[in-house]
Amino acid sequence: MSGEQQPVRHSTGAARRGRWLTFTLYTLVVLLLATAGGGFVLYTRLNANISSSELYTGTTGSAGVQQADDQGRFPVNVLVIGTDSRSSKANCKLGGACDETHSNADVELLVHVSADRTNITAMSIPRDTMTDLPGCDDPATGESVGERYGQINTSLNYGPGCQVAAVHQLTGITIDHFVLVDFAGVIAMSDATGGVEVCVDNNVYDTYSHLKLSKGKHTLKGEAALQFVRTRHGFGDGSDLGRTYGQHAFLSAAIRALKDRGTLLNPTKLYGVANAATKALTVDEKLSGIPDLVELAGEFNKVDTDRITFTTMQTVPDPENPNRVVPADAAQKLFDTIIADRSLSKDKTAATSTATSSASPTPQATTSTFFSVQVRNRSGQDGRAKRLTRALKTEGYIAATDSSSGDDQATSAILYNGSRQLAQAEQLAADLNMPSSLLATDEEVDAVTLVVGEDWTKGTTYPKITKAQREEALSDAHASSADKSGCVPVSTQNTVTYQGVSMSPVRAYELATDVPDSDA
Repeated sequence: MSGEQQPVRHSTGAARRGRWLTFTLYTLVVLLLATAGGGFVLYTRLNANISSSELYTGTTGSAGVQQADDQGRFPVNVLVIGTDSRSSKANCKLGGACDETHSNADVELLVHVSADRTNITAMSIPRDTMTDLPGCDDPATGESVGERYGQINTSLNYGPGCQVAAVHQLTGITIDHFVLVDFAGVIAMSDATGGVEVCVDNNVYDTYSHLKLSKGKHTLKGEAALQFVRTRHGFGDGSDLGRTYGQHAFLSAAIRALKDRGTLLNPTKLYGVANAATKALTVDEKLSGIPDLVELAGEFNKVDTDRITFTTMQTVPDPENPNRVVPADAAQKLFDTIIADRSLSKDKTAATSTATSSASPTPQATTSTFFSVQVRNRSGQDGRAKRLTRALKTEGYIAATDSSSGDDQATSAILYNGSRQLAQAEQLAADLNMPSSLLATDEEVDAVTLVVGEDWTKGTTYPKITKAQREEALSDAHASSADKSGCVPVSTQNTVTYQGVSMSPVRAYELATDVPDSDA
């Protein structure tokens, strides 16, 4: 630990460590636009910049198996990791603390792109979260670590595949890709659109990140942008949780700028940015080439900004250490919603996007393929199994109510046993409008079994997420939409130190008249 003052609540440790927002969505869209006009030559040049590593290096388990939706389309989950590595001279100069040899995950953003490409949920995981961590083998160093309890961001010390293992173990969410970014590309990328406009609701001077801004809107470039996304002590309650406010606001503004400004059509300018960006990337082996990154960027770019929702995993103070946090009970609801591929964006009043993936849709069921289905009620509502049994019989299924007792279960499921029943389970899911992510193998079932959970208390087809369910999943998750950003709340607590005195960043701004503003 350094000698810096600890924030009032939920400190994340030494402020000298890198505190910056992932620019990965930003970077991918830049790559998409930059290479679109440059063809093979740009592919070849930029390919050589990118480093790759194994997706999963846990000693047990996996990164999960992605499930298709009822039309055969797959969601995509990308773990974006921001590292505080000082492994290069550029990163050492920007981050300071050049004697540090380990790399922690200062930013963890799990980005879920829905199977139908109509919405994105980007969930921040606070770096100071305490949890059970998996054992890992680091392919780069040969170093191994066993299972342990600790701070989640330390898993990156054993490679990005270990960080993937830790996040998957914590959330249960399948991770398809990771993108690891260091300090080096941040400044160049922030300049790509002529700067990014942000807003703060009060004067702020964070004496640790050196961000100094007056109340109101500012267009940030270069090191000022880096200061903004590294700021923790200046926002919210001065903790890692407050820092996500600035991260989400900055990334939302960057995405809007990339989509809206005509300057992005300048191939020369974009190549310079893409060249710097790719040098700052380490990706999993399935994303190790520019064509793969551009394809992923294209999937991101299909989603309108008002359908991109930023959230933060719900936490509570760690009972053993008030400067750390543990997942709150509410976090499981957020995880389950992402796993079920249910949108957390507010419903549009107009028709939803028609964007689709290239996967072939699953054929609709026919009367010649109906089969036996057992229906269990675990919803907490009397009569649900009988109601759905009658509905399935009307549709031609050989349905029967399973009267065996059992505890209520939060999420509905379709259980199947073996490959033959898998095809039947997929058909049943399609007919009930259930996402295929709710299919699960169970060697104890004799027939395909529909389990009706607490998320399905009425109707005979699986519901889209309701307003109440959305609010429950986002409770205390500090949700915001990428189509608009309010002013980031500046901390009013004594979270910084100026000239040896503890004070608020508002007061520090007033006193530090000899320090120029970051956007000066």
